[in-house]
Amino acid sequence: MKIPNPFLKLFKHRDLIVQFTKRELQMRHKGSKLGHTWAFISPLMMLGLYFFVFGVVFGGRFGVLPKENFFDFGLALFLGLTLFNMLADTIAASPSLILNQPNFVKKVVFPLEIIPFAQVCSCLYQTLTSIAIILVLAPFSHGVISWHIFYLPLLILPLVMIALGISWALSAIGVFVRDIAHLTAFITTAVMYASAIVYSPTRIPPAIWVFLKYNPILVIIDLSRSTVLWNTSLNFHDLGYIYFTSTFTFFAGYFIFYTLRPFFAEVI
Repeated sequence: MKIPNPFLKLFKHRDLIVQFTKRELQMRHKGSKLGHTWAFISPLMMLGLYFFVFGVVFGGRFGVLPKENFFDFGLALFLGLTLFNMLADTIAASPSLILNQPNFVKKVVFPLEIIPFAQVCSCLYQTLTSIAIILVLAPFSHGVISWHIFYLPLLILPLVMIALGISWALSAIGVFVRDIAHLTAFITTAVMYASAIVYSPTRIPPAIWVFLKYNPILVIIDLSRSTVLWNTSLNFHDLGYIYFTSTFTFFAGYFIFYTLRPFFAEVI
């Protein structure tokens, strides 16, 4: 069975992707009076909560900036959670994406692969909104904003590829194994704690670091904090690693989706 090029497939159906992404964004705020304004209000509320709970109450610190305070810590924590939540939201929604679209499944010519992609795009929209807030507040921290922030798109792209590969795989497997939806919450929580989001990677014991250092999400978040908030040069060795793992995840997820797709209609 010949598997088509996923990039060509997505480009060919770019108009449909835009339509489905808009629909996903509208569903997020359907019925609310403030509408898309919540895309800015929600991150600001969460940022304030992180400042108070983790920065003021628990006195958390990453230990990178010499005069690090609760504001610096809260901003770095918020950046890590912002990037991770894109993956978490994708994982949570993916198992039921195809199951919830039986009408499209029965249409042989409909490009089902765009449904997970539209979901990832809607999650990316929320992520970029939160990052915009971080960039506005970053100059008020003890970190130094420099040209290193232009590396950020290079770090977001592999995260999108990982999210899309996982979404393709979970949405396809979810058609046949309905119980997988019950495991995603635990998996997401486990990945969060394994990604050094609420603590510094330097606190990980060496015996555990031997394994966790290969977690691409941890690497992406650590590099993002370093380049955006801590004015550190990008580690291109780590960048090459996350592009290797994200490319593998992207194509592996697409392979699983395309292999199982012919059997969707039989099950649904």
